[in-house]
Amino acid sequence: MAKTEKLTGIQKSAILFITLGPDASAAILKKLPERDIQKIVYEIANITSVKADQKQAILDEFMDMNLAKDFLLEGGIEYAKNLLSKALGAQKAKGILDKVMEETQMYRPFSILRKVEAKQLLNVIINEHPQTIALILCYVQSDKAAQIMAELPLDMQSEVSYRIATMSNISPMVIKEIEKVLGGKLSSVIRADSTVVGGIESLVDILNQVDRTTEKNITEGLEREDVELAEKIKNSMFVFEDIITLDDVSIQRLLRELDVKDLSLALKGCSEEVQNAIFKNQSKRAAASLKEDMEFLGPVRIVDVEKSQQKIVGILRRLDESGEIVISRGGESTIVL
Repeated sequence: MAKTEKLTGIQKSAILFITLGPDASAAILKKLPERDIQKIVYEIANITSVKADQKQAILDEFMDMNLAKDFLLEGGIEYAKNLLSKALGAQKAKGILDKVMEETQMYRPFSILRKVEAKQLLNVIINEHPQTIALILCYVQSDKAAQIMAELPLDMQSEVSYRIATMSNISPMVIKEIEKVLGGKLSSVIRADSTVVGGIESLVDILNQVDRTTEKNITEGLEREDVELAEKIKNSMFVFEDIITLDDVSIQRLLRELDVKDLSLALKGCSEEVQNAIFKNQSKRAAASLKEDMEFLGPVRIVDVEKSQQKIVGILRRLDESGEIVISRGGESTIVL
């Protein structure tokens, strides 16, 4: 079973967007508050890998929690509990409802413990009084409680089990005091996990589908967080070979900004399709002259070609930002102003 408890809500959202794909994700991003968008896209850009079962687990959790919320709105907690229990089983229904209640409302005792792996939590509470351990296991997820119980010494297993079975009302003050102590012990344990999926390529796929305003808000927010990362993302959003996606008028506008030396060097090693996209938007004389310049260059270093290509992409981005041309986004046709 995939482990997702250690992931934060933002991390789960990032993985969910990656799983849903750029089209669906772009549509959802448009409706989120800007502060949430910035956190999620920053997480997407920094995620590196994730297992297929973890992606599926998060998608299933998303579907189950939305179902639970619908049931809660229809008939309240008991109604939701009954329907979810029939559909998913009592244990899973309880876990889902717990998460929904945590997200939608009030304080829940020991909520911080629900973010910690069973092994980590065990190491922190192993030397606590059996009554304290019993209390804690009553509030964490049942599967996590089972893992901890199985790792306890045999004599303590029975002692803790007895105390759980016979536990009655506990003073809120006692609970808060225990929470405070455990919170201090766990402060060095709870941390954001950094081994999941996505990366810059996944974020670029999403950003290429959103509208210009949303893209600008996101990239500007990323620049405030991490200038170098934001620049990498910008550079990845439109590569030189994507010139073939521009209409003729946009290419002609771009050509008016380019130095012939940069253009001839950038076209070296490009596909015939890219070269033809340029040649057909020049006069016959200019195209012939450009071809001669390319031949005259002879063998060139890849690093020099890439440098010229990136320079041209920078000019293209500037024209896009100024509104002189509009790069197609979200499957819409390019509009030239």
